[in-house]
Amino acid sequence: MSILDNINPFKKKENQSNQNNSASDKAALELANGMIDIQDAIAPGAVETDFNYIVIDGWFYRTLFVSGYPRFVGANWLNSVVNYEHSLDISMFYYPIRSKDILDDLRRKITEFETQRNIDKESGRIPDAAIQAALEDAQSLQDQLVKGAEKFFQISFYITIPAQTLEELNYVTSDLMQTLATLLLIPKIASLQMEDAFLSCIPQGLDKLMITRNMDTTSIATTFPFTSSMLSSDEGIMYGINKLNNSLVIFDRFSMPNSNSVVFATSGSGKSYLVKLEALRYLVQGVEIIIIDPEAEYKNLCKTVGGNFITFSSRSQNKLNPFDLSLSVEENEDVLDSKITILHALIKLMIGELSPTEDATLDRALTETYRIKGITKDPETQVRNEPPLMEDLYKILQGSNEPDARLLTDKLERYVKGSLSGIFNSQSNISIDSKMTVFSVQDLEDVLKPLAFFLILDFIWTKIKKDLRKRILIVEEAWYLMQREDSAKFLYGLVKRARKYFLGVTCITQDVDDFLKTPQGLAVITNSSIIILLKQVDASIESVGKVFNLSEGEKRRLLSAGIGEGIFFAGRNHVWIQVKASDAEHKMITTNPEEIIKAQELKNQPVHNIKIDNTITQETPTYKPQQIPTPQTTLEAPSNPTSTNPFKSI
Repeated sequence: MSILDNINPFKKKENQSNQNNSASDKAALELANGMIDIQDAIAPGAVETDFNYIVIDGWFYRTLFVSGYPRFVGANWLNSVVNYEHSLDISMFYYPIRSKDILDDLRRKITEFETQRNIDKESGRIPDAAIQAALEDAQSLQDQLVKGAEKFFQISFYITIPAQTLEELNYVTSDLMQTLATLLLIPKIASLQMEDAFLSCIPQGLDKLMITRNMDTTSIATTFPFTSSMLSSDEGIMYGINKLNNSLVIFDRFSMPNSNSVVFATSGSGKSYLVKLEALRYLVQGVEIIIIDPEAEYKNLCKTVGGNFITFSSRSQNKLNPFDLSLSVEENEDVLDSKITILHALIKLMIGELSPTEDATLDRALTETYRIKGITKDPETQVRNEPPLMEDLYKILQGSNEPDARLLTDKLERYVKGSLSGIFNSQSNISIDSKMTVFSVQDLEDVLKPLAFFLILDFIWTKIKKDLRKRILIVEEAWYLMQREDSAKFLYGLVKRARKYFLGVTCITQDVDDFLKTPQGLAVITNSSIIILLKQVDASIESVGKVFNLSEGEKRRLLSAGIGEGIFFAGRNHVWIQVKASDAEHKMITTNPEEIIKAQELKNQPVHNIKIDNTITQETPTYKPQQIPTPQTTLEAPSNPTSTNPFKSI
């Protein structure tokens, strides 16, 4: 049937007088033949069909059909087509197919592929990669159909391009075909079928071309053209920009069931930049920030905001006592027993694994060490008396007659009288009352950093339990704690209980495999409501994809992600994000060596006097970071009346 049969404005109604010969019916039909109905009103005046386009009332139309599709697709993969800059009419038809019918075809196809592969092997030829890929796809689809996890469909995909001139139509067609090619789609012009192709794209639900492609349920779902993941709320901070729709990713981690997060990324992908930006923005909202910094990356930010930067080493004046007790008591918790359990784990990290008899000897010695200081399970004694030192434990073991005590004494001597005595054998003199407190372990050897991480975390945990405030604890290079089971269990216990104390723990690591291969690392991920994945490497992408259930498209995007690009998970929702900072924020948090050197040069640049209209004005550099002579314990501005609040420009 020609298209003109439907839309000819001059077509008259067939005379139905042969069906009814009454005079009244003849009069009614004659009257109707002279009237215009709704089809006559909306039909075009003329339609011209050419080889590869159609002209209707002076407008040119060309229809494309998609004959080839990519092997892997992700959510919203048709976004560039749906949001194309020129008007398009897009039509999709979905046809469900019975699983039994397709399973019969799949079995036949699999047999053909396997036969061809075996023939190649017997002939000594290299197997065709295309046949191998098709065989794997067919077997995978067969498994999913048999299990009922997938259904089978056929899809038709047509696009009609309208234009006012033939030149415009040709230009838009060429550009659109290039756009489709970037999506690994194979578009073709419906030459000599323009009439049927046009009818397939108008809203009447007719597929006159019937050019179909097989797809399973998951693939069909990705073709839904109106998906647009949104992750924005009325409260919280801005993490970045949603790459799919350019919306803002605004989120409050404290609105989740727990406030913990993990960040996995390779070196140089922007993970520290992201975490520093998050810390700075939460700092403005009054949240206290505590950071364990292995490479002093947070020093400039801490000094700029007037925080407390604590260098932790054997030569430092900052000391932590591992025997400190918490003054806050949870229900059914014995503070002294909990501390002795933690000290067991710490000492195992210090001197290695203990035999059962050595462990029992150490337990008795720890209890005696607190007893000689007048500290028992009575909370009043824990508040009133000063906690013991590592030296007190050393003396108890030295004076013991137990056979294992001498061996423990020899192993602990290095930390009491040896080269490391300044780290573990002093009363604590550190406060974390500042709005930002950074513990730097840069000056420690790598072998000692797990010990320092454990000791600092225990100290922070002890202090946090005393005073309930909204805080964020950032643990850089958390894989240090995953190297030993005791420290890994301690980190997991802290993450699991953090919610009770209004604390959000952020674990950052670039050694993803070390983190994921331990049960405690997986447990930390399970207890984290926010997960951020930035650029990954080939060696770890499969394990990351398995743990976080990533699609093939998402894994490929993570492998090729730029700096600050990645996937932001918040509960069950996730979006592709680009981290963005203002110029003022960027100057405070950047770790780019070139930018740091340039800032130092500007800082040391001499000030010039310029004469303008007989008036002497002072020219200042474009960027000059605020100078704070000593670490501040609050966010109050320095005493210099000319200095400005560093947050006013954020």
